[in-house]
Amino acid sequence: MKQLTIKKTIKGVGIGLHKGEPIRFILQPLESGSGIVFYRTDTGTYIEAKPENVVDTRMATVIGSEGASVSTIEHMLSAVYAFGIDNLLIRIDASEAPIMDGSSTSFCMMLNEAGLQELDAPKRVMILQKEVEVRDGEKFVKISPASTLSYHFQIRFDHPAIGFQEHGFTFSKQAYLDQISRARTFGFLKDVQMLRAHNLALGASLENAIVLDNNRIINNEGLRYNNEFVRHKILDAIGDLRLLGMPYIGKYESFAGSHHLNHLLTEEILRDKEHFKVVEASEMAQRELAKVFA
Repeated sequence: MKQLTIKKTIKGVGIGLHKGEPIRFILQPLESGSGIVFYRTDTGTYIEAKPENVVDTRMATVIGSEGASVSTIEHMLSAVYAFGIDNLLIRIDASEAPIMDGSSTSFCMMLNEAGLQELDAPKRVMILQKEVEVRDGEKFVKISPASTLSYHFQIRFDHPAIGFQEHGFTFSKQAYLDQISRARTFGFLKDVQMLRAHNLALGASLENAIVLDNNRIINNEGLRYNNEFVRHKILDAIGDLRLLGMPYIGKYESFAGSHHLNHLLTEEILRDKEHFKVVEASEMAQRELAKVFA
């Protein structure tokens, strides 16, 4: 399987979660070996989607360069990974990616409309060779050697609408579209009120998040999946780990993982070359990858 980009340029617009303002963005094809690159059209700054460019992980994954940054990139990158895209230019006119409906499904629809274009260079794949784990008390994220890519995530919230949840699946593009892509971000009404007092979360609404008061979900339509909260955590993790720069094969597991722990995991994986090997897709691997991203 060769490296992939999109077949045609596609434009979109959405509201920013924190500033609450319209954000215009354009997805454009890029040549082999370019990776995923954000371009801030308002500052003229290119920012590569790489771990060394991560500048903040407190509320979202934020990358930056030369004083410019783009936040909340994880949902967009999650969709990019699911479609097997290796090279893409994302032109954006603001300091955050649009929140859309709080999931990655809008980005998936756009990528599906844009289509995929095979390039001339072979796809490179990271094969995990050793278990890598990052912990913060009982919270952890880890990835272990395996013959396929899979995810298993657990969360526990002291809230009657969430409690303990877990979800696991073996990754493929179709499994992602069916099980993960529609899972929305979530937040608590008391936190939204606090954030707005600091001019944050100005774009948050029932249209782009699951919102909970002290006892229940206040969205009239309820949940899209019975364990939508933990599925969204997997969606985030896939986007965060896209910063590794290529498809990877391993078993990802987490309890109460976060953007910060995912970032530390990518750094720890790349810190020691004994943790992984990078291979060009052989004829056999090409057939297997083609099935995964079909």
